[in-house]
Amino acid sequence: MNLFEVIKTLKPTTAQPEIIPGFLYGAFRRKSISFYNGLTDENTIVYWFQSRSFTIDLRLKSQTGTAVQECQGWIGNTLWDSASQLLSWEVKDYANYQNHVQWPEPARLHAIGNCILEFSPSNVYVEDWRQQVQHGLFLGLRLQSAIDVQSGQTLEMDGGLIICGDHIAYALTRLPEVQSVVAQMDLKAVDPTVFALVESFEVSIGTDGQAKTYSTRTSETGKAFKLENFEVLNESSLVQHVILDGRQIDLIFELDIYQPDYQFQYATPTTTQAESWLKSEQDHLMQHAERVL
Repeated sequence: MNLFEVIKTLKPTTAQPEIIPGFLYGAFRRKSISFYNGLTDENTIVYWFQSRSFTIDLRLKSQTGTAVQECQGWIGNTLWDSASQLLSWEVKDYANYQNHVQWPEPARLHAIGNCILEFSPSNVYVEDWRQQVQHGLFLGLRLQSAIDVQSGQTLEMDGGLIICGDHIAYALTRLPEVQSVVAQMDLKAVDPTVFALVESFEVSIGTDGQAKTYSTRTSETGKAFKLENFEVLNESSLVQHVILDGRQIDLIFELDIYQPDYQFQYATPTTTQAESWLKSEQDHLMQHAERVL
């Protein structure tokens, strides 16, 4: 069955204690990153999708022109330290497209409107993220196991799917035997003959429906997400039957969150006094103001 048909048979997940602050849920596009040296980047394509407990992240220099060895993408557990108010990520070695951690610092976050500002504790950069959705389907599926159907072997892989309204993020790591080869490579000097191995790690983002707008696999750009062959295992687990490199593999996903019509945070509270100030000064302050995604 198609995934959207399958989830109609499921009950929405019940409210659970937050692992991270709820204002971080959703699909975010990076508007800019500014560095300590005064430089700012507004052109690199960066997306951060946040489910209840995990993150999918994609970073490309251009939609289809990013060199295979320069793509960045990963999937990992999201960790929140309430005492220090810092967000960090737990990413397994094989759950990162690259062979090293590109972003070692945790994040200090502040939300204003549809904007989340991410400050590095060292002040080496600040990132400006924009929430892309206001309401709609919120679905998070996290890969719990990948099973080779013929051998019955459980494969060391990670992956997940996050849907926020009409935005979709999908991640699936390399097959273990491929990952063991890629892990030994210096990706900065990798030979083009092994590009297919490197880019078999997929992180794909769709920004308007079910087609892949951006992907670590350039050949997948513009193609539809593979959302067929899903079955319900129980109230909290789904299985998808797929073919990877000619092998029949069952991907078993755990339901991280499912809300058919979720209200994502798109505005933030302020004081009554501040609202009055904005209203009184709106002829100047609101003259050119508009929503920026």
